[in-house]
Amino acid sequence: MQHDFVDADAPISCKGAQDIIANIHALTALARTAGIAVIYTQESHRKQRIDFGLELEYGETEHCLEGTRGQQIIEELLPHDSDFVLVKRRYSGFFATDLDLLLKGLGVDTLILTGVATDVCVRATAQDALQLDYRVLVPRECVAGTSEARHVAALEHIGYVLGRVLPLEVLMQQLQAACQARATLEEPV
Repeated sequence: MQHDFVDADAPISCKGAQDIIANIHALTALARTAGIAVIYTQESHRKQRIDFGLELEYGETEHCLEGTRGQQIIEELLPHDSDFVLVKRRYSGFFATDLDLLLKGLGVDTLILTGVATDVCVRATAQDALQLDYRVLVPRECVAGTSEARHVAALEHIGYVLGRVLPLEVLMQQLQAACQARATLEEPV
């Protein structure tokens, strides 16, 4: 959820990105309360433009250059001190990052993916997560794509072979139940 994807005049504007901010905020707040790690991936490219790979050859415009407002995470969803932030140079949050190492260290086996773009970064991360044997959950009200058609197609693909696409309300209920169960376990006997 960086300015170069979320802002109205973003170079890679994701349709509906503004509409999912409050949902992601509520979900991350509940995750933190439940003791679930919140991990941000932040796309970032060097000003010399040497790490875009082939992205720019396939129609994407320059985006997320280091030191620009566009590379910054939007103010409404800034990471907390307890959160983790990983810089990534490519679509997948796993490719050439230490995300897998971090998840293993945290004992994570299930990922909840949110953000933009459903049809690019979210889908690529979901695919790599599955290949590394992580379960993937995508709350449909917490993702936005580069177009409505590509967004819908990506959700269908994710739901078909990469993970589960579910309503945010269902996921929030499951997390709230986990919080209550955890609180019960932590009560003194």
